[in-house]
Amino acid sequence: MAGVFVFGGFRALRRRTRQAGQVIHPEGAIETMERKAGILRLALPKGRMQENVLRLLSEAGIDMRAAERDYRPSSAVDGLDVKVLKPQNIIEMLDIGSRDLGFAGADWVAELGVDLIEVMDTGLDPVRLVAAAPVSILSDGRLPERPLVVASEYENITRRWIGEQGLDATFVRSYGATEVFPPEDADCIVDNTATGSTLRANGLAIVDDVMRSTTRLYANARAMDDPVRRNRIEWFAMLCQSVIEARGRVMLEVNVDADRLEGLIAILPAMKEPTVSRLMGDAGYAVKIAAPRASLPNLIPAIRERGGSGIIITEPCQIVP
Repeated sequence: MAGVFVFGGFRALRRRTRQAGQVIHPEGAIETMERKAGILRLALPKGRMQENVLRLLSEAGIDMRAAERDYRPSSAVDGLDVKVLKPQNIIEMLDIGSRDLGFAGADWVAELGVDLIEVMDTGLDPVRLVAAAPVSILSDGRLPERPLVVASEYENITRRWIGEQGLDATFVRSYGATEVFPPEDADCIVDNTATGSTLRANGLAIVDDVMRSTTRLYANARAMDDPVRRNRIEWFAMLCQSVIEARGRVMLEVNVDADRLEGLIAILPAMKEPTVSRLMGDAGYAVKIAAPRASLPNLIPAIRERGGSGIIITEPCQIVP
């Protein structure tokens, strides 16, 4: 059938076919007239990551409008072709080239073993991929030295971990709710956890940290080789990064007498240098910085000790370094 390509895993059918303005490359990517027009094909994650990603985009000025169960949201920003997919499918679509840019977890990129370009780490939805087992079978926090059954959704990662640990283990593929396998159906699991509460509720203890994961922005390598799409990807990432940067900082303004200005500036953690303005009537100076949010508990008392007064703290929406 002309114009159709088939892929199994990540291998595309290696042939080139033209139909209705489309080119099917050997790599499996579909080149359309939209791509030539500078359309950026963005994939958004379905599931637990979606809420935080949509909030990030909204704060960056990229609001997504969609009805419930709408998998093709629209944006007020021109030039975005948006589709909602499961994170695992986002990784596959980026790999074959049908999407240029998408959000996915680092754990699934590692599991699927694809060669993508990580554009930025949002730091959102941090999880640990851990090995856990029933407390009852552990000895000094270690797995018993006997044949084991290990269950996980992450087959490739888990098989590598089994090999690295030198375990005599049989792997069992799970399809969700992995934590319920022990003790009857598995001795150990490899699963992701944010707080560990689900593991504890099921009588499981962590025996090893396998990897850490967050929601990240990935790009297709061929899209990054295209100057037009690369420019659009960098623009998109800059907007997202400006929100992440702003979330970690506050705008701090403080007044100080002239004779204490230098002493105050010496302790201020500015991004570059503080902004200093003279107050009306030579009454001193106003100093303004973008300070790390985490520094405030120690920074505010230190500012007072150095003669600072009239401290005002506001939250920026976006910061572009």
